[in-house]
Amino acid sequence: MEFLDLPPSTAARGTVRLPGSKSISNRVLLLAALAKGTTIVRALLDSDDTRVMLDALRALGVGVARISDSDDYEITGVGGAFPVAGFPVKRAELFLGNAGTAFRSLTAACALSGGEYVLKGVARMHERPIGDLVDALRKLGARIDYLGEEGFPPLKIHPAEIAGDTTEVRGNVSSQFLTGLLMALPLRQRNTTIEVVGELISKPYIGITLAMLRRFGVDIARNGWQGFGVPAAARYQSPGEIWVEGDASSASYFLAAGAIGGGPVRVQGVGRDSVQGDVRFADALAQMGAQIDMGPNWIEASAPRSGRLKAIDIDCNAIPDAAMTLAVAALFADGTTTLRNIASWRVKETDRIAAMATELRKVGATVEEGADYLRITPPEQLIPNAVIDTYDDHRMAMCLSLVTLGGVPIRINDPACVNKTFPTYFRIFSTIAQ
Repeated sequence: MEFLDLPPSTAARGTVRLPGSKSISNRVLLLAALAKGTTIVRALLDSDDTRVMLDALRALGVGVARISDSDDYEITGVGGAFPVAGFPVKRAELFLGNAGTAFRSLTAACALSGGEYVLKGVARMHERPIGDLVDALRKLGARIDYLGEEGFPPLKIHPAEIAGDTTEVRGNVSSQFLTGLLMALPLRQRNTTIEVVGELISKPYIGITLAMLRRFGVDIARNGWQGFGVPAAARYQSPGEIWVEGDASSASYFLAAGAIGGGPVRVQGVGRDSVQGDVRFADALAQMGAQIDMGPNWIEASAPRSGRLKAIDIDCNAIPDAAMTLAVAALFADGTTTLRNIASWRVKETDRIAAMATELRKVGATVEEGADYLRITPPEQLIPNAVIDTYDDHRMAMCLSLVTLGGVPIRINDPACVNKTFPTYFRIFSTIAQ
């Protein structure tokens, strides 16, 4: 489908069961593949990003079996430590689409596996930087060549020559670089120290990584957010069974819909006990005046008692993905909303700062774009029938669907881009938009 016409709506209410978290799904798949034993992964997200990870693990010789027609998988791990064997397949070419969680973590794991691997993706993936991760791995003896532009995929990986026990990685480009290191380095069976240079962005995503490592038996020593120690005795051990939480980033669209369209809208599958940082999106909505309630496994949002959201000035470092939804919620707020500390948007599936500024202007917003911020002033009246470009970016499509809650129809180009994380998004959105 080249485009999808969304009808106008003026209210939103209902209950949504969330798909599994992409961040947790791909972390759990790789850890289960690396561990000793067999892991049953329950409620795995079914999306483009998880499919490329599953395909890559199969190509590397990992046992992957879907359990009947469910979203449950049985993963047979390779043993918990790489000096023993590594991935069974020692020569492979992996296509990883535009899945940053898969590309960065598999780069680190393959670099220690003792094989010859080529990792590549779609054109946009080859524009997303990976030099900081490669440099960090090289300090530990990894042998990685760039097959195109220096500092970017595709990559050719050769067997490592283990050397050095300390490395460093910049923290202000992508937290996925540190996640890749944290997931791979326990396989070395050597005491290894990672030093983070500069401010670490997206700290809650590192929190997810550390929580998942603990589920597989590895506890990483942490010195604030600037240093991490991986013990030589670390071994990945299957927990036997693990459930994937609902996706907190995806929850943001429905919670915002409740705040904009009256509500209540309840999301199930993620709540106050979540390990995901994007549950803090609910706090940002509350700052905008929305009524928020939550339990251990659910969050509910309704419009402010005053009827209209208020503008906020907010540091979005901890919620970079969910912050995109705030940019659209700003269309329904009194005053000018400023989203700060979002430089990482520049190196995501597209340049999200530029893309969001462009699309918000199409519906009438006044937008100021900076290197690491957006300032959004809503129009007096939304412009109907805007044609929204999505830049092959799932979050652009899902965020901007919320514009219809202003009572205006819009057209979404390339709606299938939501397959990356939420293939059924538009169908489910239609059940709450009224």
